[in-house]
Amino acid sequence: IRFILAKVAVGSCMEIMTAIFSVCGGIVATVMSGMGGSVSTAATLPSEIVTAIEGLGLLESIPLWLVSLLGSLFITVMSFILLLTVYGRFFRLYMFTALAPLPLASFAGEGTAASGKAFLKSYIGVCMEGAVIVLACLIYSAFLSSSSPAVDSSLPAVTMAWQYIGQLIFNMLILTGLVKGADRIVKEMLGL
Repeated sequence: IRFILAKVAVGSCMEIMTAIFSVCGGIVATVMSGMGGSVSTAATLPSEIVTAIEGLGLLESIPLWLVSLLGSLFITVMSFILLLTVYGRFFRLYMFTALAPLPLASFAGEGTAASGKAFLKSYIGVCMEGAVIVLACLIYSAFLSSSSPAVDSSLPAVTMAWQYIGQLIFNMLILTGLVKGADRIVKEMLGL
């Protein structure tokens, strides 16, 4: 009986993987639709910073260029890290699906059936990482659109810009940490 069940599992492995992916994809879609409409605002510079920057001369704006350059480089690097993490998750999904017949064949033996169960749990965990990543991005977007950074207009323009970029970098560090730690979060939640 185990051999027949393993043969069916290996023979219909793509359907099993697709079904698991569809269920997890439905969870991701539910998370996205539940919060998606409320977080459509982008980050914009406060008017106090814009006014202070427009009043600068050429020599006074050089430190501001350096601050902006450093901030934009850091944000660009973190954006690449986020993209690589998300694309790496997709490649993990592809590799799990491509190699699925091997662990599913382990259901044929009584002693090896545990590795097949562990594989299915791991695959569900990889699929659920998408829900954690989407939720982290939605929370970040909601936090970014609802909170305005504290701006002290008595400070020089460079200091105001540095504080604003620092707050943005801090928020992106939190987002990057959550996205990079999605696998750990899923493992803790699902007990994998």
